[in-house]
Amino acid sequence: MTDSPISFTPAGPPETVLEPEPAQAREALAAAQRSDDPIAAIGLVCVRWPRFLEAWARLGQATAEPALAYAAFRTGYHRGLDRLRANGWRGSGWVRWTHPTNRGFLRALEGVRRMAAAIGEMDEAERCALFLRQLDPAWPPPDFDDRDRAGG
Repeated sequence: MTDSPISFTPAGPPETVLEPEPAQAREALAAAQRSDDPIAAIGLVCVRWPRFLEAWARLGQATAEPALAYAAFRTGYHRGLDRLRANGWRGSGWVRWTHPTNRGFLRALEGVRRMAAAIGEMDEAERCALFLRQLDPAWPPPDFDDRDRAGG
């Protein structure tokens, strides 16, 4: 807990927007997703750029095994919390889908929600669903791809 006040403006809670990933990382992920073995290829992207949230989310989507998908999504979620905090997020405020650089984090959190439900962790699934709506009241956004919903 901190004694620092959280500033709210007339426009609402503060908004955090993550910085873009290096172009080389984005290109490597795109190529990995087209690979004959996307799980291994995306995994290598995660190893090369361990803070690349979109890579962790896409690894979770590529993995059919719920426990492994859950682990990948959860890694992306926790790495995302670290990156949000480093960008000034103090545990509240918007982290909206409309900013493409936030999508890896939100996709990972949605993956944690979905996999938690799949393995019977309904309390965690409910917490994640609430957290998503707190971060972005428009959740799920209209352009949230069906591949994101289906998990791979």
